[in-house]
Amino acid sequence: MAKIRLHNMTFYGFHGVSSAERETGCRIEVDCELDLDIADPARSDKLDDTVNYTAVYSVVEDIVQGNKFRLLETLISRIATTIQSQFPLRRIIVRVRKRIPPIPGNLDYIELEYDSATDGAAV
Repeated sequence: MAKIRLHNMTFYGFHGVSSAERETGCRIEVDCELDLDIADPARSDKLDDTVNYTAVYSVVEDIVQGNKFRLLETLISRIATTIQSQFPLRRIIVRVRKRIPPIPGNLDYIELEYDSATDGAAV
C-alpha cells in the first residue's frame, strides 16, 4: 500500500451560501490523499497501471472551477466520489479550504475533511 498526496491545489471558485460569494468568488484550496496498491505499477513501470496524479488534478480543477455549490460539503463530496469512481483507490481523504471566509472575525480559512474510510462522515 502507498499514498499519493496532492497538497494545496489552489483554484478560484464561486462556492458559498451568499450571492456575493457565488458572484465574486474566492480562493479554494484542496488536498487529496490517495491510498493505493502499487505492486503492479512498481513491476510494470507503466503509468496506465497506477493513479495518474495529473488526471486527479484535472478532476479537482474541473469540479472546483466548473460548478457553483452553496456548501463546501457538496463540493468535497463531489470531488471525492468523482475521483473514487475514476481511479482504483483503497481510500481517499480530501480536504477543502475556503480562504478568507465571510465570517465576522479573524481567521485564515474554513476547512472541511472527507475520509472514505468513514464514508464521508466528519472526522
